[in-house]
Amino acid sequence: MRTYDITLTITPQSIVWPGDPPVIMERTSSIASGDNSNVSHIKMSCHTGTHVDAPDHFLNNGKTVEALSLDLLVGRAYVLHLPDVNLITASVLMQADIPPRTRRLLFKTRNSEYWEKGSSEFHTDFVGLSVDAAELLVDRNVKLVGIDYLSIAPYKMGTPVHTILLNAGMVVIEGLDLSQVSQGRYTLHCLPLKLGGADGAPTRAILVGV
Repeated sequence: MRTYDITLTITPQSIVWPGDPPVIMERTSSIASGDNSNVSHIKMSCHTGTHVDAPDHFLNNGKTVEALSLDLLVGRAYVLHLPDVNLITASVLMQADIPPRTRRLLFKTRNSEYWEKGSSEFHTDFVGLSVDAAELLVDRNVKLVGIDYLSIAPYKMGTPVHTILLNAGMVVIEGLDLSQVSQGRYTLHCLPLKLGGADGAPTRAILVGV
């Protein structure tokens, strides 16, 4: 079995959502300066890099990240490769080869090329889910969905798509790096930071081949 790290590395150079603060990492204690240990301070949005959205992110319902179910965050997942689409619609999903009873679905799109090439700018033309695709996933009882850019919804379409998914109790993972992963079945391990009262949290995510 092979393990794939599908997590973006967080650095001060990390791409962030427009309007979000940049990542700040500062050394506050340094052995080189005579301190007993090296200690760093970090400041960033809860939606930096590879991260999980909690329902409170768009629903303002108090359901925050520490209450997300580990049963949903860990388990069998399917990676669907859609290299030639600019928008993931219900029609695209109905034509795709998604195994029956898939409960965790990760989308690999042309977005992954940005991570593979080390792009340093935010792209507004990234691939995301349409409203009817989100509704179809709910109808098919998908419980976790992930994508290879910083939002599951296309640019400036965040509210309707997120609202549909989060209202259905779906876990949303964003900012995955699937550039080295092929379409197929895996075991997902996604463990966001347990931040009390947070609307999201950075996460370490891996896939294990099955």
